[in-house]
Amino acid sequence: MIRIISDSTCDLSPELIQRYNINILPLHILLGDEEYEDGSGVGPDEIYRWSDDHRMTPKTSAPSLDHAINLMQPLLEKGDEIICFSISESMSTSGNVMRLAVEELEAEDRVSVIDSANLSTGIGLLVIEAAIMAAECKSREEIISRIEELKPLVRSSFVVDTMVYLQRGGRCSSITALAGTALKIHPEIMVKDGSMIPGKKYRGKMGHVIEKYVKDLEEELVKAKRDRVFITHSGCQDEIIQAIKQYLEDLGVFKEILVTIAGSVISSHCGPGPLGVLFIAKERS
Repeated sequence: MIRIISDSTCDLSPELIQRYNINILPLHILLGDEEYEDGSGVGPDEIYRWSDDHRMTPKTSAPSLDHAINLMQPLLEKGDEIICFSISESMSTSGNVMRLAVEELEAEDRVSVIDSANLSTGIGLLVIEAAIMAAECKSREEIISRIEELKPLVRSSFVVDTMVYLQRGGRCSSITALAGTALKIHPEIMVKDGSMIPGKKYRGKMGHVIEKYVKDLEEELVKAKRDRVFITHSGCQDEIIQAIKQYLEDLGVFKEILVTIAGSVISSHCGPGPLGVLFIAKERS
C-alpha cells in the first residue's frame, strides 16, 4: 500500500485529510519562547495579536526529525511504501527533515520525498491527486511520474489585505508597506518555480479587489483541470468568500469547489484577510 504524508503547510481541512487518508507532519510556530505545532495549540487570530503586539512576524521552523521518524516508522513496519510532500524547499527545510528521517530508517528504497515547489493548497492539490492514485493501487513510480507532470501546472496565487505582515517578514520594505496601506494597495502574490513573487497590484476595498483578481484568472479557470478548485483564505469576510464561491459555481467548470482556511504558518506571513484561488491548469494536448 502507498501511504501519503504531507507537511502541514498543505492547508487541507480535517475532512479532506480523513477523506483521502493523508498523514500530516506539522511545522512549528514560535511566539517568543512558546512553541506550537502548526494546526494545533495556536490559531491565526492569536498569531495576529502576537505579531501586532511585538511588531514582528513569528518565527516558523521545520518539523522535528523525531516526529518525522515516528510518523513514518509504523507505516513502514506494516509493509507500506510512502510518498512525502514538502513545502517548496526554497521556503523551508521541511523536505530535508523528511529525507533525514528516511535515512535514519534506512528506507530509501520504500520512501520518496517530493519538493512540491509550492505552498498552501497548491501543495494540497498535488497531495490529493497522489492520494487518489494510491487508492487506485498505482505504483509509487507511477504516482511520482504523474505528480512531476502536474507540478508546473499548479496555479497558486493570493491577494493580501495588508502589506504590514509581508514587511515584518522581510518580503517588502517598510516604505512599500506604508505606501501600500495609505493608497489601499493589495498586491497579488504568486508562486513561480517554488518562490513567491509579486503579481498585479490591486487598489480599493478588499471585496472589489478579490472580485477583480478572480476575474483576471478566468481565462485559465475556464480551461482548468475540472476536478477541484480551492478557495483558501485566512480571516477573509464570509460575504467575500461566498461571492467568490458563487462566481466559480457560475463558471460551471469545477466538479468540486473547496473552501479551506490557511494554517498558522501561511497565516503568520500573510496577515489577516488574504484570499487565493488555487487550481491545476489544463494540460497541453
